[in-house]
Amino acid sequence: MSTQQGEEHGKHPRPRLETLSDLIFGLSLSIGAISLVITNNQRSAPGDINRNILEFLFVFLILITSWIIYTSDMSVLPVETRLVTFLNVILLILVAIIPYLFDQAVSQYNLIGDQDYASTLFAIDYAGTLLILAGFAHIISQEEKQLVDGDQMVRLRRIRNRLTLLTIIVLFSLAVPWSWLLFGIQVRLFIWYVPIISFWLNRMRSRPFGVPRISKTP
Repeated sequence: MSTQQGEEHGKHPRPRLETLSDLIFGLSLSIGAISLVITNNQRSAPGDINRNILEFLFVFLILITSWIIYTSDMSVLPVETRLVTFLNVILLILVAIIPYLFDQAVSQYNLIGDQDYASTLFAIDYAGTLLILAGFAHIISQEEKQLVDGDQMVRLRRIRNRLTLLTIIVLFSLAVPWSWLLFGIQVRLFIWYVPIISFWLNRMRSRPFGVPRISKTP
């Protein structure tokens, strides 16, 4: 009886952490949605409406893409370890402030210098999120942990390498001044779309980044 209670007790940290994670991701999505209905005393022109929708969709895609990868990793990761718990806390902090930083970066009420500063913080935040997800993939793919089988280890190492490369690409966007525009859109935004496009292209071919649903080996 005591053994069964111990096993049940060991399962508690996982649901609690996943519930909190879902709450944070949902809260970030809600903040982005709320920004669509916050209006000022001035009328919104059709161009403003279109821009607001596109900006929301951008944040939405970042968050939902990160959540899909995250939940796939959490189905296997040993959440009770200190390292995984620490990385989870840092990841949730980064996710929580994504909508705010992006809103400040694109706000027309901010000076260009303030926009540049906010966009720099956003790029660092975005890159940090990708790097932590790469770290999760690395932990799962370690042979000595035996969390997945051999084929999945190879796929997860590819995920790790891909996410690491995407992290570098996002940080590379900092070399491009925020004031640089292409078709009236900041060049940094085009660079920030690369991880999203990479994910969904692979998603259409199979599952997130080509990885099927993973489960613990017996």
